[in-house]
Amino acid sequence: MGWDGWKDVEEVRRRLAAGADPEQWSGGRPLHRAAVFGSPEVVAELARRVADVDAVEYGGTALWEAVMTDRPDNARALVEAGADPWRRLIGGWSPGRLALAGPTPDLFPLPEGEPGLSDAERAIAEEGGRLRAALGTFHHEGTGLACVAGIDADEAIRRLEATPVPDGAEPDLTNVLRDPFAYDFEELVPYVGVTTVPGGCVVTQPWGYAPSTPGVHILLSAGTVSYGLYANAKSGNQGSVARDGVIEGWDLSPGGAPGPESTSEEVLLSYVHRYNAVSYSCAYAGLRPADARAVVGPPDVWVKLPRRDYWSY
Repeated sequence: MGWDGWKDVEEVRRRLAAGADPEQWSGGRPLHRAAVFGSPEVVAELARRVADVDAVEYGGTALWEAVMTDRPDNARALVEAGADPWRRLIGGWSPGRLALAGPTPDLFPLPEGEPGLSDAERAIAEEGGRLRAALGTFHHEGTGLACVAGIDADEAIRRLEATPVPDGAEPDLTNVLRDPFAYDFEELVPYVGVTTVPGGCVVTQPWGYAPSTPGVHILLSAGTVSYGLYANAKSGNQGSVARDGVIEGWDLSPGGAPGPESTSEEVLLSYVHRYNAVSYSCAYAGLRPADARAVVGPPDVWVKLPRRDYWSY
């Protein structure tokens, strides 16, 4: 079944008539797949053939998947087929309450006695919209970040024992920004940019992973939290968390779907910042940049990191 096949109700009916199992496809559940990639007609066709329209896969129902991936028409088709918008799932969230924080807050009527968003949750959703708009769209593949709460650029530089790069020094980092592939990568690894933003600071390397290494995180996170991102061109966005000098999470998926064990706050951040790894990383640390400069440069100051093994620091 190709991706477009999930939108072709006649093709799905043909396969079902030939013996395809509506409960299983390629190790997963067809209804969950259709909720994300399919049409409302395919969703309705599969929903009437499964034993449980609210069957759970990786912590979520098909309706949860439709909400998480902004497929309101598929969500409506699932509810018409009997799916429960108010069933609590990952992190205690239901699909219906989660939708209140998204682009279609009126997707499901709020039943009497069902809690809506708290003031704090609504603030996270509203700030998420502002942050995504402020950052805008830009190419971030290959970028490394450390988003650090509660400290400014000067304090970050002090903790890293980094040396500010004077104007006119080689390599010329302004030129590096324009074309990093014209330089030897190993020569560029020690150089990072540091910028103060509301809520803390951002350490960036638009051409490499250095800010997201464990050693940088450990140094920056003393008494606070640092969220790291490396937009790996080979394997996708890789996130990490350090808190008070200890690595708490590694190989995370910023901007991706929440896992079955995600906390309530992580679920909300994942939904509000879905498909946006950079805004998720900033939001996790409570940073509120006004634009993308702290990420893409030029930063407040370029610095050179001292020579250390930052992977086994």
